[in-house]
Amino acid sequence: MTLYSRITGTGSFLPPRRLTNADLAAELASKGVETSDEWIVERTGIKARHFAAPDVSSSDLAVEAARHAMDAAGLKPSDIDLIIVATSTPDMVFPSAACIVQHKLGIAGCPAFDVQAVCSGFVYALTVADAMIKTGTARKALVIGAEVFSRILDFSDRTTCVLFGDGAGAVVLEASTTPGILSSDLHADGKHVDILCVPGHVSGGQAQGNPLLKMDGPAVFKLAVGVLESSARAVLAKANLLDTDIDWLIPHQANIRIMQSTAKKLKLPLEKLIVTVDEHGNTSAASIPLALDVAVRSGKVKKGDTVMLEGVGGGFTWGAVLLNY
Repeated sequence: MTLYSRITGTGSFLPPRRLTNADLAAELASKGVETSDEWIVERTGIKARHFAAPDVSSSDLAVEAARHAMDAAGLKPSDIDLIIVATSTPDMVFPSAACIVQHKLGIAGCPAFDVQAVCSGFVYALTVADAMIKTGTARKALVIGAEVFSRILDFSDRTTCVLFGDGAGAVVLEASTTPGILSSDLHADGKHVDILCVPGHVSGGQAQGNPLLKMDGPAVFKLAVGVLESSARAVLAKANLLDTDIDWLIPHQANIRIMQSTAKKLKLPLEKLIVTVDEHGNTSAASIPLALDVAVRSGKVKKGDTVMLEGVGGGFTWGAVLLNY
């Protein structure tokens, strides 16, 4: 019998503290940094973001999203036999956020590990989980994207600190006799490492280098639009489907202009584009599962719909997953 994997539940979680552009502008003004709601919305489409409290970690957000996803799938924590967390902001250097999530959920024994591909992380993690289910290594997987990017922002740089937020999204992926994940396409090119990075590390108990996020916005924009289109076309070709077969496009929620450009290149009406970036900003690896959960719970994405997920992030990494929901 051929095994496939299907998403059977989605979940998400945003920390309670919500900052509108006006809120953030006021905080930045007190530090001598000027920005405005108009400036942010015009360039990014972002209207608000959520920041976690100082004592809240990525694993805390991940656990909440995971519980919502398991509830939606009708599963208990003990039913889960694989946990993969996509994150660039884990609780600690090691062990993995996935192991911490596993413990907080009261699970023991199943494999648990992190995937680090920045904003493409959830697409990478979902592809790995799909492969493990298809080979019989797992049957019920939790795939989570969780980030606390507020911890690595340079609040003196208005070109980056207004873009990012904290949050988590999760799916339950289960073994099935009918195809759910139809195809995937993953890539990376390390020659672009410098255009989006956090170039610091820990050594001897000290942060060495710069531990805050740095980004060349124009370079990222130019590269992102091209690779997202190529990856989208690759997963369609692998599944023997056409642009017109896509019911919903759920890209990494980074910048509305990048998202709309990708939809236009695929000749998709903007009505088929799921947009949540306005409410939570760029939540890196959490953004795709967050947007998927919002789309499912709002009734937009329904059973049987063909959905394309795609992400691009530091590394430079990119990829797409085509699925039947």
